[in-house]
Amino acid sequence: MEALVLVLYGLVVTLLFLYNCNQLSLIFSYIKHKRKSYTRFRDYDGRPAEQVPFVTIQLPVYNELYVAERLIDSIAALNYPREKLEIQVLDDSTDETVDIIAHRVAHFRRHGLDIRHIRRPDRKGFKAGALAYGLQQAKGEFLAIFDADFVPDPDFLLKTIPHFENPKVGIVQTRWTHLNEDYSILTQLQAFGLNAHFFVEQGGRNADGYFMNFNGTAGVWRKQAILEAGGWSSDTITEDLDLSYRAQLKGWKFVYREDIGSPAELPVAMKALKSQQYRWMKGAAECARKLMLRVLRAPGVSLRVKIHAFFHLLSSSTFILVFLLGVLSVPVLYIRIRHPEYDWVFFLLGFFQVNLLILLSFYGIPYWLERRGRLERLGLYYFPMYSSLMMGLSLHNSIAVIEGFIGRKTPFVRTPKFNVDAGGSSWRTNKYVHRDLGASINWLTVAEGLLMVYFLFGIAMAFYHQRYDMIVFHVMLAVGFGLVFAYSVFHSDARAGFTLPKAIKKPQSVGSAVS
Repeated sequence: MEALVLVLYGLVVTLLFLYNCNQLSLIFSYIKHKRKSYTRFRDYDGRPAEQVPFVTIQLPVYNELYVAERLIDSIAALNYPREKLEIQVLDDSTDETVDIIAHRVAHFRRHGLDIRHIRRPDRKGFKAGALAYGLQQAKGEFLAIFDADFVPDPDFLLKTIPHFENPKVGIVQTRWTHLNEDYSILTQLQAFGLNAHFFVEQGGRNADGYFMNFNGTAGVWRKQAILEAGGWSSDTITEDLDLSYRAQLKGWKFVYREDIGSPAELPVAMKALKSQQYRWMKGAAECARKLMLRVLRAPGVSLRVKIHAFFHLLSSSTFILVFLLGVLSVPVLYIRIRHPEYDWVFFLLGFFQVNLLILLSFYGIPYWLERRGRLERLGLYYFPMYSSLMMGLSLHNSIAVIEGFIGRKTPFVRTPKFNVDAGGSSWRTNKYVHRDLGASINWLTVAEGLLMVYFLFGIAMAFYHQRYDMIVFHVMLAVGFGLVFAYSVFHSDARAGFTLPKAIKKPQSVGSAVS
């Protein structure tokens, strides 16, 4: 049994190392790209209307009474010739959001804006179905898509549409920025992790021509690319990743504009974060199940691109590996204490500590760039805390991944929006958090609490036997599961008197390094 535990532990560590080697190659690609001068496309500012293409903006909305008005107002403020602009509010709402949207649409129609309030007879296909429904009626050659929590840059279209002068370009994606990053510790940690994706991961993939994913919002599609790829499909819950790969397999090129920030809201409640993570992780597994063989067999796609696509599609599976690594680490520590003759095995496994260096670079580079190369004390805090948070979500996310791989169908659960931006602002009256997401204290929350106790036992065992080889790992696991458990409990009752932990006060930032 002990040998089996060590073999499984070694296999998990090795698989994580292989995945991190893929991430290391993206770091190199990104750094190599950053050394080059960024090719800046001349935007359409100042061009007469007859020289710019017609654009349809699609706004898929479902019960967003807190942010619907803000979204529509920000889209109406875009700098683009009005005679070349159509706005579709694809509204599947079943509550007072419908009246809010109707009021704002009527207001802007009176002021000459081509904006339509589109209601479907049913919500079939959820977001993918809404986008497909709007596509049938869209007048534009290009379609810009924004989720309800986004507030785009007024020059968004002027900066992105010129890329489509290259007839091979099918998708332009911009970088997400964060409206409420400083709301709480939870939002700061989410921003820390997302920045790594939008700087290193997306930037590295785009720099070396690997397959990329449209992030579902804050981007523009060529209508022809959507149609040639087979259109929006609702057989996965990450329709954006699915369509991205199908379009790129058809030969359409992807442009990523890191220098264009598109502000959006981060989830401020653990329930909302869990629903978002569940959708992303399960949907990625569903796309891997659907597309992996198609990608690996695709003619004309280089082996290098296929390898990166393999790791990209399976990226959500790393949560299963992290969870197994954590669970196995306590018996592995026990084996190490009882069998000093196995020290040579642990010496070999120690090589894989290079995983930590890779992850430090992957998450540290965006933090460095966001602060124009200034090292700040708080950067040392974010990495272990973010890593702990993701470890704490590993059981929740592993369940989502497994459901995706086995094809288990579950209802589409959206992430509630809050329209809060200041630390301490109340979100507890948000009607969607408890109605749509259900109770937070369930068997999973209890399991997360028990896992916290499990890893505390590992820490106690280390002190008792004075073997501290894994104590940092076990502390991070205990903190991570404790953090997820505590947030789930504290956010479980909207009437409770709990308040969110305040955000850590950061030194004043001088802005983005690539703005």
